[in-house]
Amino acid sequence: MEIELSEEQRLLRDTCRDFAERELKPHAKRWDREHQYPADAVKKAFELGLGGVAVPAEWGGAGMDNVAYALAIEEISRGCASVGVTLSVNNSLYCDPVLRYGTDRQKESWLKPFASGEKLGCFGLTEPQAGSDAAEQRTTAVRRGDKYVINGTKNWITNGPVADAIVLFTMTDLSKGTKGITTFVVDAKTPGFLLQKPDEKLGICASPSCTIFFENMEVPAANRLGAEGEGFKIAMSTLDGGRIGIAAQAIGIGMAAFEEAREYAKVRKTFDVPIAQHQAIQFMLADMITELEAARLLTLRAASLKDAGVRHSRESSMAKLYASEAANRVADKAVQIHGGMGYSKELDVERHFRDARITEIYEGTSEIQRLVISNALLK
Repeated sequence: MEIELSEEQRLLRDTCRDFAERELKPHAKRWDREHQYPADAVKKAFELGLGGVAVPAEWGGAGMDNVAYALAIEEISRGCASVGVTLSVNNSLYCDPVLRYGTDRQKESWLKPFASGEKLGCFGLTEPQAGSDAAEQRTTAVRRGDKYVINGTKNWITNGPVADAIVLFTMTDLSKGTKGITTFVVDAKTPGFLLQKPDEKLGICASPSCTIFFENMEVPAANRLGAEGEGFKIAMSTLDGGRIGIAAQAIGIGMAAFEEAREYAKVRKTFDVPIAQHQAIQFMLADMITELEAARLLTLRAASLKDAGVRHSRESSMAKLYASEAANRVADKAVQIHGGMGYSKELDVERHFRDARITEIYEGTSEIQRLVISNALLK
């Protein structure tokens, strides 16, 4: 399959690449070191239309497609992986389910301001004892008249400390397992919505995440997304799209590491010649770019299937699995090419090495991706 980019897609890609070079790359090391959420940079990214790339213009988005979205996230992540995942969560995990499952009234309140970049969203599925197995979650929503009372805990909520609303998954019937999961859109200022301190993490340190407690939090029934019991379907279909964003983020991280390793290899000398002239280094660079370009093709294929309205669970999992593992292999080789300097915080390559690691874990571990792929193959 050949994917020919449109002029609009190429323009967005090039615009994001220029933005990343000017606004993100010069500051990413400091944001990482200081664990600083780059609010101004995120705001500028939203001004480029990156709040809801694939959301129709009538609902506040850029009105483009998921191929354009994947290209944008790759380029932004090349400059700063933390900004990349902040945008990915708002696009894929917040705006997408509200667009697909929300009523027009819900979209007016809970989609337009987020797709346009006025507000920021997050996604609440993971719990301390329920990561890969969503049926194990214990956050409950009990119907009382025209409201639900929600109690429980969600953790590792990317954007949590700075988000204005959350797409929240709860159990309305614990006895039904996955068929008892129900989804809500909840304002972060709701009484009983209790943010905890930001997480301290190995990588993507400028992307804030946290645990959130819900204590007798009352949410109007009008905020329910879809019907009771449809939450698992909403979560899984949302993650299919979210994995495209994380695959793109992984490629961006890998490309940043590759480019720095390539440039370093041209200037670092051993035995009186640049190390780029040593076959061992040449072969490493060749492997790195081959893996990244293969990952990009898998990712754009999944994105194009989503744009076509075709089920893409297997293809999204393949893209996310391969891109995340490729990014880690590439970042590892980039550190090796830099030698001792690759281990130093003086250079950006060690940050790429740390940032890459999470892409194999969040939005479905590599093991979960293999389960999704194998289940699709064996049906």
